[in-house]
Amino acid sequence: MTQPSSQDKNSFFYPRSRYYGKFQPENLVFNANLQEFAQKISYITCLETAGKLSQEEAYQQIRVLWKQLKHSKKKLNVGVNKEI
Repeated sequence: MTQPSSQDKNSFFYPRSRYYGKFQPENLVFNANLQEFAQKISYITCLETAGKLSQEEAYQQIRVLWKQLKHSKKKLNVGVNKEI
């Protein structure tokens, strides 16, 4: 049996979808951040549902992730009308 590479494992555990929006580097970075946020939220909710995390712990972790995502959006100026 062949050993899966770390790239294969990462692709399985952290799947990424294509970006279909308007091409701008900051949009691509934010999209990657958003996908990572969604993946982490999924793990946290599964752990809470399984009883491995309390509701308060899950809430606090999600709150921290949300603040990080908001900071990323603000820093990248995503969603701001840019007129040239």
